[in-house]
This record gives sequence, C-alpha cells and structure tokens, in this order.
Amino acid sequence: MAEKIITYADLKAHSTKDGVYVLLHEKVYDATKFIDEHPGGDEVILAEAGKDATEAFEDVGHSDEARQILQGLYIGEFEKNSELKTKGPAAYSSSNGAVNTAVQQGSNMMYFVPLAVLGVYFAWRYYSSGSL
Repeated sequence: MAEKIITYADLKAHSTKDGVYVLLHEKVYDATKFIDEHPGGDEVILAEAGKDATEAFEDVGHSDEARQILQGLYIGEFEKNSELKTKGPAAYSSSNGAVNTAVQQGSNMMYFVPLAVLGVYFAWRYYSSGSL
C-alpha cells in the first residue's frame, strides 16, 4: 500500500474540533479522537491546525509518551511542494538531544541540592552541639 500524501487543502479542511489534522515534522496526524484527552486542552491543538505545528510542539517539550501517542495518530506524509513551507524534520533533531540533556541535568540538580543542604544542616547541628 502506498503511503498517503496529505495536501495543504486537506490540512486546512481538517482544522475544526470535528476533524483536526496536525502537521509535525512533515508528517500529518489525525488528532480528532485525541483532542478531548490532550492535557493542554483542545485550544492549543486547534490553534495550530492548518499550519506547521512543529515549532509549537517542540517548544513545549513533549514527553516520550506523547511521541508514542503520535505514532498511533499518523495518517501520512505532507505534500513536498506545498504552498505551506515546513521547517522539516532536520531542523529540530540536533537541538532535541541538547534539550533532553539539559532537562536531565536540571532534574538531577533538583534532588541533589536539597539533599546536600540537608546534609550540611545536620552536620552543622552535630558539630556545634555535640549531638543531634
């Protein structure tokens, strides 16, 4: 079976809550069944309907789980020579790894710093009073 090609006219025609297509990384997803379950509400998806939503999707920093959900919503590729210019999949792939690394380091610091402060506090109390 040949892969379905979604035109710009198809994308624009599916930009309501009754039928919404989302364009991400030159791939089109049918978010109609998911729109009511979206944690950010349906407004954020509808605001990006009919245009390239790649930047908005990546700026939010969606989880791996959200990306897995997308796989089930995939319906086809966006037409290559469209009047709507897309950023393309390569525009975000290199920075995505850097962002994930920064988030992971920030998460690690979120646990280490309070524990270190607590340890210093108890050490100070022990050495200044002779016992806890």
